[in-house]
Amino acid sequence: MSADPESPVRWTKATVFPDLWVDAAQDPRERYADPVGEKQTLRYYLQHYRLTLAMKCDGLDPEQLARRSVPPSTLSLLGLVRHLAKVEHSWFRRVLQEQPELPRLYWSADVPDLDFDGAVADPAVFADAWATWEAEAQAADAWLDAFPEEDLGRAVPNGSAGTVPVRDVLVHLVEEYARHLGHADLLRECIDGRTGQ
Repeated sequence: MSADPESPVRWTKATVFPDLWVDAAQDPRERYADPVGEKQTLRYYLQHYRLTLAMKCDGLDPEQLARRSVPPSTLSLLGLVRHLAKVEHSWFRRVLQEQPELPRLYWSADVPDLDFDGAVADPAVFADAWATWEAEAQAADAWLDAFPEEDLGRAVPNGSAGTVPVRDVLVHLVEEYARHLGHADLLRECIDGRTGQ
């Protein structure tokens, strides 16, 4: 228990190592271990980080997920879910599948940070965010499963930025998740004290 009565109690579901989120035997990310080849390795890390995001949000209600970090920041766990759905949609559908005409998710010219600004404690917003994120991840996986590993170096159009190799996009997605999961660690700890992995 924390010495400060205002700070949340640190807790975990792990029984072996209390600084872990769950015990290794219950960690859903372990089933994706030991990838073979470049494509499978990139897919493994992407799936690992997706599952970590879901774990960091597990058990929270819409109000907790929409709770902002530190003013004036609009950062919240729900905002991260919406943002990462937008990122998956943008890179996998608009860039890798070369469909730039698709409308962007959680974006408006009037509210550029709609993914975060629109992340409010409303059950409908909560349900939409999770459904959209899961649908985008599933669509991305289906595309990646069918994509030939030998074509990872193929360049695809990236708007006014020219072209980008498929491999670079996948590495960028892994980096995007990893960076935001650092935010998720701190956001979750502020909500209920839960820390670890």
